[in-house]
Amino acid sequence: MNLPPDVCYAGFWRRLAAFLIDMVILMPMLVLLLYLVYGSAYFSGMLEATARITRGDAGDSLALHGTGDALITVLLPVVLVVYFWMIHLGTPGKLWLGCHLVDATTGAPLRLRQAILRNLGYLFSSVFGLGFLWIVWDPRKQGLHDKIAGSVVIHAVRRKSVSSEGTP
Repeated sequence: MNLPPDVCYAGFWRRLAAFLIDMVILMPMLVLLLYLVYGSAYFSGMLEATARITRGDAGDSLALHGTGDALITVLLPVVLVVYFWMIHLGTPGKLWLGCHLVDATTGAPLRLRQAILRNLGYLFSSVFGLGFLWIVWDPRKQGLHDKIAGSVVIHAVRRKSVSSEGTP
């Protein structure tokens, strides 16, 4: 399967909206899970840490509560995102907005290696946000993370209008 020539790539604003939808879905789940594992003391500790940082006394304020904290706040979201990319061609936000994440050459679902590279590529794209802004100017609307992984986000429900000769 190859990408058709009239494919419509998902642009910056659609992708940003998809990300925000994903955060609205993911954050309450993570907060609930953290509450179930650590109780309300976790959030009290976070408020205290924020106050210390605000006063300029960070100390150990940024320390994780242990392996469980890292698993819930870092590893679980990564695993969920990679799963959705590979199995469903996008996260819930992307799917809701009619977007699919596919291999840039073949249009096939991402392979595990590509999905992991794309997720790691988010670190590079996050530097001053420039890797995400790249989407605005790139002809195929690829961010730096997409280029690293060889992926594209297509607007699956829309195609470019192509006029043929003789058609107004």
